[in-house]
Amino acid sequence: MAGSQMRPRGGLEREVLACLAAADRALSANEVLADLGGGLAYTTVMTTLGRLHAKGLLSRQLDGRAYVYTLAADPGQVDEAMAAHRMRRVLDSGGNHAGVLARFVEDLSPEDAQVLAALLAPTSRDEREG
Repeated sequence: MAGSQMRPRGGLEREVLACLAAADRALSANEVLADLGGGLAYTTVMTTLGRLHAKGLLSRQLDGRAYVYTLAADPGQVDEAMAAHRMRRVLDSGGNHAGVLARFVEDLSPEDAQVLAALLAPTSRDEREG
């Protein structure tokens, strides 16, 4: 990797998300690449956009022969969506979902346990769905 700039884990994804959040319209991979500056290959940007789309963080639609991308959620919710995706991946990597979830809940702070209880309460769920 001589000559390449090292990014922290997830750094390129965050840069791409920030680029799209700052745009006032959907962007193509070429436009994202140009915005991010030199040092990246087009295929790297395409792979990153594809992965973010697969994670549900980006929406895409055909514009001619190429896709254009936008954030799938409000820019303020990107961090929450990324964290939820990581949590889902960890949960899916284990065989015992109930055991993993039970241990997770046991380790919650009292404040987080209250938030979870409120989110799972029937009236709260009904309000979110309605």
